[in-house]
Amino acid sequence: MMRVFQIDGGWGMDHLNPAQRPRPEPRAGQVLIRMHAASLNARDLIVPIRGYGRATGELPLIPVSDGVGTVVAVGERVTRAQIGDRVCPTYFQGWTGGEPTQENFATSLGGPLDGVMAEYMCLSEQGIVRVPDYLTHDEAATLPCAALTAWSAIVTHATTRPGDHVLVQGTGGVALFALAFAKLHGAHVTVISSSDEKLAQARQLGADAIVNYVTKPEWSRPAREIAAERGGFDKIIELGGEATLTQSVKSIRVGGTIALIGVLSGLSPTLPLGAIVTRQVRLQGVTVGHRDGFEAMLTAMEQHRIRPVIGKIFGFDDLKAAMAEIAAPTGLGKTIIRFDHESA
Repeated sequence: MMRVFQIDGGWGMDHLNPAQRPRPEPRAGQVLIRMHAASLNARDLIVPIRGYGRATGELPLIPVSDGVGTVVAVGERVTRAQIGDRVCPTYFQGWTGGEPTQENFATSLGGPLDGVMAEYMCLSEQGIVRVPDYLTHDEAATLPCAALTAWSAIVTHATTRPGDHVLVQGTGGVALFALAFAKLHGAHVTVISSSDEKLAQARQLGADAIVNYVTKPEWSRPAREIAAERGGFDKIIELGGEATLTQSVKSIRVGGTIALIGVLSGLSPTLPLGAIVTRQVRLQGVTVGHRDGFEAMLTAMEQHRIRPVIGKIFGFDDLKAAMAEIAAPTGLGKTIIRFDHESA
């Protein structure tokens, strides 16, 4: 048997509890992974309350999409991994490359498929990537969702180039990865936040300019001044949603790209459609990414030794406390869950 956390007997946080399940065995084309660590995302607060409707999956359901482990057994005809490899499961188990489809979007871990809050996982060899040795377990666990989402926004969709001006909203997990990847590609990066303390930390992490959107609610005005030589920002990483999208449209240059990732402030913005059309602004939705993008991101990270920012660390049994932390974060960095007491 193995320890798991699962939602069972009904939806809601009260139904998210530790349990036992039989340890799985790999079939042909599968690998068995002993999990070391997991990392939480905002999505992990939504799944237990069935916030995605039928797309959330069926009960019982093991939550959480991001983690890292070591391959301890392989099935027949496995060629992409061997025993001893340290790997991350991919967020979309069925999306290895190319354009997204409804079918591969239905293969996300932590809902509708069982997620990583289990001591062992059996996955297809097509649904894993090997992680670089220089990353710790804690660091590697942060990559499948937050890091790849930022990579897809900055690199795959926005094709960021040296000299571009990029604006990143906030200092959460995706935002900090976006900052790192934009700097990697030679961009000038502006970070906006409600906290002067977090903005100072963003400066230390490489931000070229900062704006506090509480003291400057019409933050598009100082932001446009920062990117005045470009006529506005080339790319904006849009994480706020309803309360920020209009300001983003005001800040983007003609022909620029707004990568729509988060909806933290609401789902129903009032958009200045005239400005979007006449200035040929591109609104690009971003939902994580595919395995090919994950592997490209890991190659770049290893080449430049990029390290994720780690926040608070919890034990396996403290999943609910970890969820409370991401619901009201007390600092920067990804929230980590360690499955055992070995070196992270």
